[in-house]
Amino acid sequence: MRRLFTACSAAVLALAALTGLAPSAGAATDIEAALRGIPGLTIVKEDPAPAGFRFFELTFTQPADHRHPGAGTFQQRFTLLHRDFAAPTVAFTSGYNVSTAPNRSEPTQIVNGNQLSMEYRYFTPSRPQPENWAQQLTIWQAAADEHSAVQAFKAIYPGKWLATGGSKGGMTATYFRRFFPDDVDGTVPYVAPNDVIDPIDVYNKFLSRVGNDPGCRDALKAIQRDALKRRDELGAIAAVDAAKRGLTFSIVGSADKSLEISVIDSYFAFWQYQTQADCATVPKPGAPAADVYAWYERVESLNTYSDQDLSPYIPYYYQAAVQLGAPEAYDSYLRDLLRYPGADQPKTFVPSSVRLPRFDYLAMPDVDFWVKSRGTRLLFVYGSNDPWGAEPFELGFGSRDSYRYYVPGGNHGSRIAQLPAADAAAATATVRRWAGLPPAASALSARSAPAGFPEFDADLTLSGHPRL
Repeated sequence: MRRLFTACSAAVLALAALTGLAPSAGAATDIEAALRGIPGLTIVKEDPAPAGFRFFELTFTQPADHRHPGAGTFQQRFTLLHRDFAAPTVAFTSGYNVSTAPNRSEPTQIVNGNQLSMEYRYFTPSRPQPENWAQQLTIWQAAADEHSAVQAFKAIYPGKWLATGGSKGGMTATYFRRFFPDDVDGTVPYVAPNDVIDPIDVYNKFLSRVGNDPGCRDALKAIQRDALKRRDELGAIAAVDAAKRGLTFSIVGSADKSLEISVIDSYFAFWQYQTQADCATVPKPGAPAADVYAWYERVESLNTYSDQDLSPYIPYYYQAAVQLGAPEAYDSYLRDLLRYPGADQPKTFVPSSVRLPRFDYLAMPDVDFWVKSRGTRLLFVYGSNDPWGAEPFELGFGSRDSYRYYVPGGNHGSRIAQLPAADAAAATATVRRWAGLPPAASALSARSAPAGFPEFDADLTLSGHPRL
C-alpha cells in the first residue's frame, strides 16, 4: 500500500535567494521573550541556526478533542524558524512528524519569511492519552490544531501568513484552509492527492500509461514477476537483512507477505520517486539475486512492511482507511503469482488493537466541493509522472485567485522551481503577492539556501522512511 511522502521534497529545494525583508537586529534579542508570552507554549530548547535566523523546538498545549475542550489536553510538537517579526510567516506541516532541523519549505524561501512547523496529531510524541482514535484523529481535529497554533502565533507575527505542505502535508494544508478559510492569506499545497470517492479510482489507468516509454513500463512489470517467481531466493536475502536489523512482521502477518506487497508497490514507487532516466537501472529478469535485491532497496525495500518501519506511520494508514482513501493495488498482471490477493490496502497496516470505524464517505467530497465552489488563493503544484497526481485537486466555478501547475515529467518531489520558466515566474509572483511582497527581482535558480542551511534547503518532511 503506497504511503504518501517522506524523503523526497515536494515543497522545497528551489528558487533564487529572494531577499524580501532584511533581518531585524532587534528580533534576535526579543523572540525568546515573545515566545514565553504565548499561553500554552513551552520552549523545549533553542538549536543552532544559520546567521540571521533563530530556531526553536517547542510544544504547544492542544485539546485532545477540540469539540470537547474540557476532555483533556496533549502536548503537540512544533518548531519555529524565526527571521523577523515583520516578515511573512509560513505554517508548514508534513502531515507526519515534525523535523527538528532548521530547514525551509519552498514558500518560506520565496518570501524569505519565518516558518512555524507542526507535527500532525497522533504521530509520536504528539499523541493524546488516553487514545481515542475515532474521535481524535480526523482531518477536522488536525485542522483545528493548526488553527489554534496560527491564531496564537499571530500575537507575535501580525503580518501575512501562508500555509503549505507536501503530499499528505499538502492535503493537510488544504483541509486547514477549508475549515478555517480566513486564517491565512494563501495556501500552497504540493503534490496533494484528492481521492474524492474512494471506491472510484483512476490510479491504475494512470499507471498503465505513465511516462513516455512503454518499454520502461514493461521492464518494471517483468522484474516484478521475476521477483515473485524467485521470492524464496530474494526472501532469504531479505531475512538476513531483517535479522541484522531486528525486524519483525506481526502487523502484516509475515515477512513473505511484506515481500509480496512491496513487490506490488514497487511499480508505483518507481514513478513516485524516480525519473524516466532511471528506467535504464531496472534489472532484467534472471539478473543475480543480489542485484535485484539492491534495486528493490533503492525503489521499494522488500522489508518495507516490518513492524519497525510501519509503526511510526500507523496514524496515516488509519486515516487512509477511515477518511482519506487510498489507491487500489496495481496488480492485475501479477494475480497468478500472488499468495495474498487483496492484502495491499490500508487496513492491513493497522494493528488489530486499533479499531477501524466505518469509512467516512463525506469527508473528501466536502473538501473537494469547497475547493471548487469557494476555494480562494490556492496554488497547487503537481508532477506529470507522479502517480499521486492521478486524482488531483481541481479548481471549479467558484475558485478565485487560484491556480494549478504541473512539472513536465515531474515526480513526487515536484516544486515551483522545476516548472517551465514562465509558470515558475508566475507562481512565484503569486506567492509573493499573497505575502504582501513585490515580485522577485532575481531569476529562478535551483540553489536558494543561504549560508548555513543545507544545500537546496533539505525537506522539512524528512522522517527517515523513504516510501510515502
